Amino acid sequence: MTDVQIRRATAADVAAIVKLIADDQLGATRESLDDLTPYLAAFEQIDADPNQLLMVAVRNDEVIGTLQLTIIPGLSRRGSTRGLIEAVRVAAEARGSGLGGMLIRWAIEESRARGCSLVQLTSDKTRTDAHRFYTNLGFTASHEGFKLKLS
Repeated sequence: MTDVQIRRATAADVAAIVKLIADDQLGATRESLDDLTPYLAAFEQIDADPNQLLMVAVRNDEVIGTLQLTIIPGLSRRGSTRGLIEAVRVAAEARGSGLGGMLIRWAIEESRARGCSLVQLTSDKTRTDAHRFYTNLGFTASHEGFKLKLS
């Protein structure tokens, strides 16, 4: 993985990121490359917020992985700050190469460098391979997550 660079995403990466997010059984039903307008608007908001880090893993100028790290200041745990990892995706051809672990370790270290006392993430209940992956990286399935669709 020495030929992979992890860097902040740019607007030019948005189409590749959306393609990664759409490339699985869940994303395929939620995402569309037909119109990037809403994704570009979201990117502008993410990029303008210093507590949001939309990252890409790049090899040979090709985006092969992504994740979003959100730094969340809070009052619980004696005013601790948390790192929230979202939208972790690795291109099909790079799965099993160690890239996912590289991305997560990057997010953990960035969270630590920003003073976080905890790193958390959620994973869809149907993604059993992902659950095993996160457990192997030291994460504990300590909570039950809940979501409420608003649209």
